[in-house]
Amino acid sequence: MASVLPVLAGRRTGTWIVVRIVVTGATGNVGTALVRLLAGERCEVTGLARRVPPAEGPYAEVTWVEHDLTGDVPLEPVFRGADAVVHLAWAVNPGAGDPPMEATNLTGTRRVLDAVARAGVQHVVCASSVAAYSPAPRWTPVREDWPCDGIAASAYSRGKAELERMLDVFSRQQPDVRVTRVRPCAILQRDAGGEFGRWLLSPLLPAGLLSLRGFPLPMWSQLRVQVVHSADVADGIWRAVRAGFAGAVNLATDPVLSAADVAGLLGAVRVPAPRPVLTRAAWSLWRAGVLPLHPGWLELADRAALGDTTTARQELGWRPQRDATAVFTEFADGLRDQAATPAEALAARPARLWERLSAVPWGAAESPVAGLAARRAVTCTSAGCP
Repeated sequence: MASVLPVLAGRRTGTWIVVRIVVTGATGNVGTALVRLLAGERCEVTGLARRVPPAEGPYAEVTWVEHDLTGDVPLEPVFRGADAVVHLAWAVNPGAGDPPMEATNLTGTRRVLDAVARAGVQHVVCASSVAAYSPAPRWTPVREDWPCDGIAASAYSRGKAELERMLDVFSRQQPDVRVTRVRPCAILQRDAGGEFGRWLLSPLLPAGLLSLRGFPLPMWSQLRVQVVHSADVADGIWRAVRAGFAGAVNLATDPVLSAADVAGLLGAVRVPAPRPVLTRAAWSLWRAGVLPLHPGWLELADRAALGDTTTARQELGWRPQRDATAVFTEFADGLRDQAATPAEALAARPARLWERLSAVPWGAAESPVAGLAARRAVTCTSAGCP
């Protein structure tokens, strides 16, 4: 097994080596876990966020920079002198008034990569996903060399596949920059319960519904869910930074959960329903404005590849600290309680019905043609795209 070597040069202050890390999307699910972890390390952390959080809790030890990746304010001054840039900013289900998903994800990533090259940063870590993989044999975990062509019905998957292509070009054109591609499965933690509540629950439904034991939950029998805790993803990122690891690495934990497992951990009763029936119903509800999340997520949940974590274990010495049952149990508690942090990115759903209705951009978050439009919209540069 390969050892994890602290190869970062950092900056010496007396007898200490100080490492400077810049994190985009530092208030999100993984970003919050990462800055929480780095608070216990010898690091200077600069966090970028569109909405700077209060300097409390996990955000207290961070130097914050208010920045919108879709804008035109240069990033190079922020990145200059950093030992590593960790790029986590990625829109999943933008709210009303948020920038378009394509602008944040693809144009924003292009700006980050350009700034990394211009500022002379030697290591960039980008949050990709197992969603970038092409469909694979249903129960066979795939290694990092599996094709990354995505799943056409999911804008999230298409976006992550496009990210992978951008990183391919960047790596060829900037061979002196170490590029780490972290590919986790579904990332969960208690503090993300409110965020997932905004994404998953109809604004017409009170969050308290999830506290009722035995509520009905339609699911197809072949559903399989692979999860990992956000703290374990943060640990994988930090190990990659410390070791100067370049390449792709899957992050996931065992066991893979079944539909019955998910229902049981949520305290629900699974109602057997074929996926085509659920998909048709989801399209109707989404078009009617009752369901906030695009039906393409059902296709992704059904066809996403499972990730093999041999590389993480052998190259980084990574071991998840929580198994899948513990991860999902913690998340289910957070979903029921609408757990949140002081950051707006991890805020709970609004308590008032009219606020919930006004916060959801019905039908705008993930259109079937979003990926194609995004590719036409991204301006190609020497550092970012073909």
